[in-house]
Amino acid sequence: MGRLFKLVALAASLAVAGPLANAHAQSSRQVRIIVPFPAGGGADLLTRVLTEKWTQAHGVSTLVENRPGAASVIGTEAASRAAPDGNTIAIVANSFIIHPNFKNLSYEPLTSFEPVCLLATSPQVIVVNSTSPHRTLTALLDEARARPGALSHASVGPASAQHIAFEQLKLLAKVNMVFVPFNGNTPALNSLLGGHVGTVMSNYAEAVEQVNAGKLRALAVAGKTRVEGWPNVPTVGEQGFRDYAVEVWYGLIAPAKTPKDKVAELSKWCAEAMRAPDLKPKWDLQGLSPVGSTAEEFGAHLKKQSDDYARVIREANIKGE
Repeated sequence: MGRLFKLVALAASLAVAGPLANAHAQSSRQVRIIVPFPAGGGADLLTRVLTEKWTQAHGVSTLVENRPGAASVIGTEAASRAAPDGNTIAIVANSFIIHPNFKNLSYEPLTSFEPVCLLATSPQVIVVNSTSPHRTLTALLDEARARPGALSHASVGPASAQHIAFEQLKLLAKVNMVFVPFNGNTPALNSLLGGHVGTVMSNYAEAVEQVNAGKLRALAVAGKTRVEGWPNVPTVGEQGFRDYAVEVWYGLIAPAKTPKDKVAELSKWCAEAMRAPDLKPKWDLQGLSPVGSTAEEFGAHLKKQSDDYARVIREANIKGE
């Protein structure tokens, strides 16, 4: 519970510090950041740390507006209708690119917005109960191959980043495992702890305490590199799937036709904040790897993600809710 307590304390401190910092801002400019996710979640905490740094560094008043609903669509749609003046932006994650494959939207992710910055990534991990006979990802997949449909995997879902990531692995490994959807990462992990499902594709930040406590066993990191705190846990790529690498990511977007100089300014502020040495402990607490990309780099990332998700969804015949 230590990590959870620290995250709650961080959220509380930001809720108090944010308005105070804004009250002392030296600029008449106010930047509104729409967070299409609930308060207290990963995207919300990231946004509040980021904007607090902006206020300190540039004297710009920032307003964080939580507009959750419809799996982030409501807030994102509001951002698409905002004036393209550089004063309204939104934070998005993998769902931003996934949704168009399952929903009819009033906006198009790659044309209705200007990419601003890829802020950070967070590793996904494949975990099993510590009592599981599977000590490696290879062993898990070998049994799944030998007993089609006998093993199960769980995650947030359906059609979440975690669900799609595991379906992609199943395609590559040519295995058949039953997917069990949950309405949150924590319920999926609780089911794994109770022995009701065989494995979970989880956010690192939500699984780390149970793994470190010996209640769960990490078989693989789904990202490009090993996790700093788990040097002995190999990536999926190191276990026979060289081109496999999936991560949860967060980025900022602005309404289409936002002036390039405003986008460049916001992107610069993001890069400075994400790479600030004094913020590293806060990023570590949230299980985030800071990026702070340029707008152009984030645009290329979105295009690749869009293509990759569409292909996996089609090949794995993934259905939405």
